[in-house]
Amino acid sequence: MQAQGDSTMARRLWRGAALMAGAGAATLASVCAGMGYYVARKLTEPSAPSYLDDFIMTPFETGIAWEDVHIPTANEERPLAGWWFPRPETDRVIIGCTGYRGSKSDLIGIGSALWRAGFNVLLFDYHGHGAHRGTPVTLAYRELHDFFAALDYTQRRMPHARIGVLGFSMGAAIAILGAAARPEVRVVVADSPFATHADVVSHTIQHTIHLPGQPFAAVSDYFLARSAGYRGRDVAPLRVVDKLAGRPLLLIHGTDDDMIPVSHGRRLYAAAREPKELWLAPGANHCGAYFLDRPAYCQRVTAFFTAGLAGEQAQGTAAQSAEVINR
Repeated sequence: MQAQGDSTMARRLWRGAALMAGAGAATLASVCAGMGYYVARKLTEPSAPSYLDDFIMTPFETGIAWEDVHIPTANEERPLAGWWFPRPETDRVIIGCTGYRGSKSDLIGIGSALWRAGFNVLLFDYHGHGAHRGTPVTLAYRELHDFFAALDYTQRRMPHARIGVLGFSMGAAIAILGAAARPEVRVVVADSPFATHADVVSHTIQHTIHLPGQPFAAVSDYFLARSAGYRGRDVAPLRVVDKLAGRPLLLIHGTDDDMIPVSHGRRLYAAAREPKELWLAPGANHCGAYFLDRPAYCQRVTAFFTAGLAGEQAQGTAAQSAEVINR
């Protein structure tokens, strides 16, 4: 009789444990799904317009020649807002790509320096960024097509242009992705790029909630596919950086970058082919190399574009790879 009671009690305990385990698993799955949905929504939701949007730096503040331009896109009703810094005496053009939720005004400093060095410069806002706040964004997926529109505009305006691209953060990833797809881009400078969409989203989650970010990033990828029409695998500079072979690539990364760790820059450098260069800025945080020494940064980037766009002979000279620590 006692044995029968013990057996019944054991079954009840096991049943209760199984129910609790099932409830726990369901709760965990619910939390993971909720977090994944939240990440996908925050990643793509429109930036709220603000009165401060009207108080931005323009080329007027740096005293250079410039003109407002409207860059056609596949949607005729949604041209991109841009600034063209003209240098009629040359066919060299640098296209600047801003970061996530950034504005073309963020690149006024380096853009003005490049213009003073003798380059035409095109800065522009992606849809949902800068002048286009209020519409949904993505992390380099739709913005890549905006870059292609800027590139097409440049080639229509200057059919024989020698083109270089300078990008920061998400814009650096776009510079690599865009150049891999469009061989007319001759030189790329990528400051603080991410290696893959999945890795940077996972790192951001882990950095924010101090839990492993990969499971939540994987779930957010599911929601991204349904809400924004793309997956993380569609945005992976690491997979295509080798297609820049034969075109100079300068990768810049701060050693103390807590938004996109320096390991991303190292991985991209390892996967890239010649000619390539990695410039590590000790102590710099995300996109911080410029602020360590503005004149030195401008001089080095300008020299890299000058050599890379000078012609085949100069490109051959630049074909020696190097890893450089900025001191």
